[in-house]
Amino acid sequence: MRTPSMALIATTLLIGLSSTSAYAKVDVEEARLPAATAAMPEVVNRYQAFVTNLSEKYVQHSDELKITQMVAHQGLRLWQQAVRDVQSGHLDDRSLYWNRLAMRDLLKTQDPDFKIATWQRDILIKAVEKSSRGLSDIQFKDDVEIKILLTGFDPFFLDRHIDQSNPSGLVALALDGYRFKVNGKQAQIETVMIPVRFADFDEGLIESILTPLYRDNSVDMIFTVSMGRDEFDIERFPGRNRSAAAPDNLNVLTGANKQAPMAPLFNGGTLNGPEFVEFSLPIAAMQTVTGPWTVNDNHTVSTLAKGQFQAKSLAELQSATSVEGSGGGYLSNEISYRAILLQKQFNSAIPVGHIHTPRIAAYDVKIEHDIVEQVTSMVEAAATTL
Repeated sequence: MRTPSMALIATTLLIGLSSTSAYAKVDVEEARLPAATAAMPEVVNRYQAFVTNLSEKYVQHSDELKITQMVAHQGLRLWQQAVRDVQSGHLDDRSLYWNRLAMRDLLKTQDPDFKIATWQRDILIKAVEKSSRGLSDIQFKDDVEIKILLTGFDPFFLDRHIDQSNPSGLVALALDGYRFKVNGKQAQIETVMIPVRFADFDEGLIESILTPLYRDNSVDMIFTVSMGRDEFDIERFPGRNRSAAAPDNLNVLTGANKQAPMAPLFNGGTLNGPEFVEFSLPIAAMQTVTGPWTVNDNHTVSTLAKGQFQAKSLAELQSATSVEGSGGGYLSNEISYRAILLQKQFNSAIPVGHIHTPRIAAYDVKIEHDIVEQVTSMVEAAATTL
């Protein structure tokens, strides 16, 4: 019997991205691959060479010590190619999503050139998840004086629209590594892509990403971004509870709804914090940006006692039970809540908040281009206040 290598054991410390029991079966996300391929083969097959390359290396690999590094490297190559594509003018976030799933499917259904245990296979899947989301590629240049982290999301509600894009994911790919000058200072944006899965949030993914940044004071501003409503909404008062009766990308329902909101989980327990928190982004500067859409300072919240209303302050919300924060009752609200809560717990002065982009149906390259342009301008405007 082979003894698990120290490298493989150490890899269990990777950020806790969820996966099913790897060798048993593909999960709901991966099971959509045939339908996606039939509906948009040019999107799903765009990075087929990367998947094929992983397959060739994987099935021939006989080194337990190095296989995790190889898989992580292939995931990183996929992320970097998607970034290059978008920044070269191919404005589509979907190929990254579907080819990540193809890599996961491959790792679940093929064997390397040694007898692999289920726990080892799970580690490989987590390695490709982490690296293909940009989580191992947050690198600021030495000359950067203003450091900004921005997060986007995967496409979601794919059983409604298998060809759905997510403008926030496109924004993340477009702005990864983006450099600009502001007030004579060199600024840079680094980005990551967040899964639309409750389990990853419950297991502490957001806290894993942001804790070192707050602890070390290593960035100057944090933006979380997702697809939202008709205009741009900067969400002033994120709420603690989940209330959206909507599935995640694994078709998981939390059981929460507007009549019975539920607190999220965190590392096996309930996420503890106030019912509402408040953003610290420089909203006035961001609202100076002109573009196709209005930039709203969104104060709308919903509580059990009062229903929906425009909150004037956090003090007004102290004794309330949150149903929806300004960002709603789904994961877009929750990422903002978790990011701000963690900022407060570290007593950090790093400005943080959430941008909801206008929503799109399926995929619309013109609208998504305009969304990317306006988000870029908002981030640049925010940076002038640093």
